[in-house]
Amino acid sequence: MAKLKTTVADMVATARARIEEVETKDLIAMVDDPDVVIVDLRDIRERQRSGFIPGAFHAPRGMIEFWVDPTSPYYKDVFGQEDKKFVFHCASGWRSALTVATLNDMGFNCAHLREGFSAWEPAGGPVERDQNWG
Repeated sequence: MAKLKTTVADMVATARARIEEVETKDLIAMVDDPDVVIVDLRDIRERQRSGFIPGAFHAPRGMIEFWVDPTSPYYKDVFGQEDKKFVFHCASGWRSALTVATLNDMGFNCAHLREGFSAWEPAGGPVERDQNWG
C-alpha cells in the first residue's frame, strides 16, 4: 500500500486550527435559540441508532457542499438564512471539522461542535429518538 502524504488526523488538525469550534456545553445552551441552526452530518443509520439533537437539520456529509451552494440544483433554502449561526456536527468532530473548513473556504460562515454528538448526551444535551427505529 502506498504511503499517504497526509493523514486524516493531520487534515482534521489543520481544519480545527482555522475554524470556529463550539464546546458541547455552549451548544446545549443554544439548542432552543431560534438564531442557531444545528446541522447533523451523520449517516441516517447513526441517527437511527443514537438519536439526534431535537430540531437539528439533517444534511448527509456527501451532499453538503451542493446543498449550501445557491447555484447548485441541489441547494436547500435552509442554508440561505443569512441571519443564523450554523453549527455542524458529526459523531466525533472529525467529519464536521473537515466540512466546516470546506464550507468556510466556499464563503459559508459556520462552526462545528468540537467533540461531536458522542459527547452530547453524556453532557446533558437533549436527544430525540425516532420511535420507528429501535
